[in-house]
Amino acid sequence: MKYEPVIGLEVHAQLKTKTKIFCGCPTDFGGTPNAHVCPVCLGMPGVLPVLNRKTVEFAIKTGLALNCEIATVTKFDRKNYFYPDLPKDYQISQYDQPICRSGHLTIKGRPIRIHRAHLEEDAGKLVHAGAAGLHGSDYSLVDFNRSGVPLLEIVSEPDLTSPEEARLYLTELRTILRYLDVCDGNLEEGSFRCDANVSIRPVGQKELGTKAEIKNMNSFKAVQRAIQSEIERQTALLEKGERVVQETRLWNEATGTTHPMRSKEEAHDYRYFPDPDLVPVVVDKSWVSEIAQALPELPSQRRKRYVEQCSLSGDDAAVLAESKELSDFFDSVLSLGAPAKAVANWLMGPTIWYLNENKLEFSQTSITPENVRDLSQAVNSGALSSSTAKQVLLELLANAGDVKTLIEQKGLSQISDEKGLTDLVTKVLADNPSQVAEFHSGKTKVRQFFFGEVMKATKGKANPQVINTILDEQLAKND
Repeated sequence: MKYEPVIGLEVHAQLKTKTKIFCGCPTDFGGTPNAHVCPVCLGMPGVLPVLNRKTVEFAIKTGLALNCEIATVTKFDRKNYFYPDLPKDYQISQYDQPICRSGHLTIKGRPIRIHRAHLEEDAGKLVHAGAAGLHGSDYSLVDFNRSGVPLLEIVSEPDLTSPEEARLYLTELRTILRYLDVCDGNLEEGSFRCDANVSIRPVGQKELGTKAEIKNMNSFKAVQRAIQSEIERQTALLEKGERVVQETRLWNEATGTTHPMRSKEEAHDYRYFPDPDLVPVVVDKSWVSEIAQALPELPSQRRKRYVEQCSLSGDDAAVLAESKELSDFFDSVLSLGAPAKAVANWLMGPTIWYLNENKLEFSQTSITPENVRDLSQAVNSGALSSSTAKQVLLELLANAGDVKTLIEQKGLSQISDEKGLTDLVTKVLADNPSQVAEFHSGKTKVRQFFFGEVMKATKGKANPQVINTILDEQLAKND
C-alpha cells in the first residue's frame, strides 16, 4: 500500500516592534539575562497589560498580504498551562476570535490555505547549566528577556504534500514578512520558528492519519529533512502493522531523526477564557484600508514584473526578488537606465558570491546604484571588459569608490588596439604549433585555448570581440 503525506505548518514570527506586546520593555535580542523586564512581563500580581497598537497593525498588514479576512472585532484570551518560563502560568493569546482568518499563500501556482494568524506573547527561555547530568546539565535558570515579545502565529491548513513544498512555503512566507518589514526572519535568533504537523494516509483516502508534531528545527533545510524523516518513520510503522501515536517529537540534526518529546494522546485542556484585563479590539475598516493602500509590492508581484517587463527568466527573477534589499537596489539601477540582464547577472553572480563569502547583508556593502550604472556604461563603451568589470564590482562592494577613477588607478582599461593584439595573437599561434595543427584537423575546441592565452597575456584586459576577429583571420591564413 502506498501512502501520501499530509503536512501543516505552524509558524511563530516575532514582530519587529521596539517594545513588547503588553508593556514598554525593549524587544532587543540577547543582552544581560532579565535586563529587559518589568512587573508586567514578569507576571507580578496586580499589574495590567496594555496592548501595543503596532502589533495589531503588523498583524493586519501580514493578513492582507496573505489574502486573509481581517476581523472586525478581535479579542485576547488566557491560555492556561504551567511551565517554568511562563511566570503567570498562562499565556495571553487569541482563541476563537483571531485577528486574521481564511487566507492563502500560493506556491508554484497552487494555493496553500492559511487557517488563521493570531497575536500572542512569547514565553521566557530556560538556560540549562551546571555539571553534566541526564540532559547535559543539573539545573536550569530562567531568562525572561523574551517574555512578552510579540508573536504572530501563522497556521496553515494541512495542504502541503511534500517536504520540498513545505520548505518552499516557509521560504515564501519569510520573504513576504521581510518585504512587509514586520519580522526580520532571523532563524538563528528565533525570530522565525516553525513546528510541523505530519501524518500519512493511503493514497486516495480522505480521512487524515494520526499526526506527529515536530519541533526544534532551526533552518529550512532542517524542516525539509525532519519532515522526510518523519514520513519514513510513520511509513515503516504502518508497513509493520503498528500504529502511529499522536505525540510531539524533537528533530535531532546530528542523527537526522526525530525522537519523542511528550505524548499528545489526549488533547490538552488549556481552559481558554477571555482575558479580563484586555477589552475586545474593534478594528476600524478605514484603518484596514489605509494599511492595504500602503502595502509594498510583494515578492510574487515583483517576480512577475521582472519576467514581463525586464525579460528575465523565472529563475533569475526569483533569485533577485528573494532579498528585498537586493531587489530594491536592482530597481534603482534600472531607473538610471542600465540594462536589466547585465545588472541582474552582476547582482546574482559576483555580488551574491561576495555576500555569502563574507557573511554580509547587502546593506553592509558600499556600492551605489550609480556605480553599477557607470560600470554598465564602461562595458558598453568598450572601456572595460566584462571579466575586468567583475573585479571592479567586487572592489566597489568592499570599498566606496568611483568606476572611472578605479579604472584609471588600477590600469584596467580594455585593450582594443588592433595592431598590438594582432601581434599578440600571431605570437600565441606561433608558440603553439601542435595546437594549431589540432585545430586544422577538426578539433575546433582548441580555439578557446588560443583565446585564453591572449587574455592571460593581457591580464584579462583585451577586447574579446577584437581578439575573436583577429583569431578567425589568423587561423584562416594558416589553414
